Amino acid sequence: MPVLQINGLTKQYGRITALKDLNLSIEAGHVYGLLGPNGSGKTTTLGIILGILKQDKGDFEWFDGKFGENHRLKIGAILETPNFYPYLNADENLEIVRLIKKDEKKDFSDLLELVNLKERRKSKFSTYSLGMKQRLAIAATLIGEPEVLIFDEPTNGLDPQGIAEVRDILKKIADTGKTVIMASHILDEVEKICSHVAIIKKGQLLATGPVGSIINSDITVELAANDMEGLKLFLATLPMVKHLNMTGKTFEIGIDPTTDHSIINRMAFEKGILLTHFVARKKKLETEFLEITAKAG
Repeated sequence: MPVLQINGLTKQYGRITALKDLNLSIEAGHVYGLLGPNGSGKTTTLGIILGILKQDKGDFEWFDGKFGENHRLKIGAILETPNFYPYLNADENLEIVRLIKKDEKKDFSDLLELVNLKERRKSKFSTYSLGMKQRLAIAATLIGEPEVLIFDEPTNGLDPQGIAEVRDILKKIADTGKTVIMASHILDEVEKICSHVAIIKKGQLLATGPVGSIINSDITVELAANDMEGLKLFLATLPMVKHLNMTGKTFEIGIDPTTDHSIINRMAFEKGILLTHFVARKKKLETEFLEITAKAG
């Protein structure tokens, strides 16, 4: 059962179409990335499903209608820049959030430890770095034990250390089984954090599916050997190989995910070919993204 079902969402700002007939289903427990360039409609989508913006057409439903209008209490979200009272510390700011969410748990120690702010919990928000402010905002979304967490460009503007810290926190949250919806224009971050992705461009959904398996679920295997010509001839004889490309100093082949790719190494050895490089992986999100967006024009 999906935690969120979106049907035909359309939103216009004058002559600009921000969203056009967007349909999307997000299953419980998935880490879902809304991926697209700036201005593609990601933040508009999040604004609508959070009740901040009103769509022109279409509808959406949270939790199959299970909680009715109280569904917002089951959602934690950060949109745009995190805002807290600058003259209050972490505990004081989180206490305000707790009261708004009507949560009974008054100890924030576990949350502050998760976001690496326990030692700075008594420092004023105004003294925090951008990364610390973002981490406090993440802690705030977790108050009330929400089932779904929504983050809009969670690593935007952060330095490499800040990006790594936020990424690690989001992974820990995802490991608890919560559903995470994350909008981003950064391919690398979506690939490292998300299990599923929806690619949006100019307000339209171009593709959706598991990261690395949107176009197809083939496994990509990179190979190299001292005898590259012999390796090429050998690979060309294998029925399991769907395609064969030369990429730099390695060959890249596509095979079905149900195929035991490890037998290629053994078969090559039996033919007298010693592999110096053998790496299997799913298709890179960047490759899929570029293929999909290029077709869309």
